[in-house]
Amino acid sequence: MDHTALIKSLSPETKAALTQRSDHAGLRHLALYVLAIAVCTAGIAAQVPLWPLLMLPQGILLVFLFTLSHECTHQTPFRTVWMNEWVGHVIGALIMLPFIWFRYFHLAHHKYTNDPERDPELEGGPRPENLPQWLKYLSGWGYWRGMVMTLYTNAFGTIAAPYIPARRQDDMRREARIIIALYVIVAASLLASPMALWLWLIPLLIGQPFLRLYLLAEHGLCPPVANMLENSRTTYTNRLVRFLAWNMPYHAEHHAYPNVPFHQLPVFHRMTQAHLKSTSDGYAAFTGDYVRSLGD
Repeated sequence: MDHTALIKSLSPETKAALTQRSDHAGLRHLALYVLAIAVCTAGIAAQVPLWPLLMLPQGILLVFLFTLSHECTHQTPFRTVWMNEWVGHVIGALIMLPFIWFRYFHLAHHKYTNDPERDPELEGGPRPENLPQWLKYLSGWGYWRGMVMTLYTNAFGTIAAPYIPARRQDDMRREARIIIALYVIVAASLLASPMALWLWLIPLLIGQPFLRLYLLAEHGLCPPVANMLENSRTTYTNRLVRFLAWNMPYHAEHHAYPNVPFHQLPVFHRMTQAHLKSTSDGYAAFTGDYVRSLGD
């Protein structure tokens, strides 16, 4: 059974229950996430013993905000629309991911998942095919370079991506210019204090390889077919990773039915599990499989 047949097989009552958004569930998860960041931030700011070690969990927490931003593009983490919008914009400034642009980029990815010609995630070329490419990918260089170029283009250049509607280009220019202005302010603040380096910039660089490993599992080694239960991977993992990623390790389920909010994905997984075509027993297992697939 492919994803289309699976969704059609669900009753209207089941669909309504699965797609029920909740401010309570979203805010509870976000509060715990922000608390974890606050604990790391306080330890770094106070320079507790061995405080540089806190930059690793701080960085992982910051970069994995990507998964919440991703959810906000679907308007699913919270029932209240403006919460999704504001959270998406704040995260965009934190991780250099302009939210309005990302929404259309990501929706195009859903429409053309793993299509080498049309999936915007592959517009820069295929996923790593040899060890040097893989190591470069893990470094985050491609992400940071791509986001700098996207911000500059959105702010000052010609926005030509086919998935961007012309009616939103002015909003994208405004958004990109605001983010750039915020970065200039942060850069100026470094003249007075290096705190932004320890709390934000260096942790982002340290955390990025962990996010790259996670993201590669979503579609890496999956075939370029239409069935979302096959072109996307569900990775079986522990509660901590599912918490960090807002349940997005259930990625085939998410692609099969994007309207299902994060807190309902475990329920939908139980309905979907027998039909999944691409799975891995953890990120270490997937990474091992991926490395073994690499050429010279």
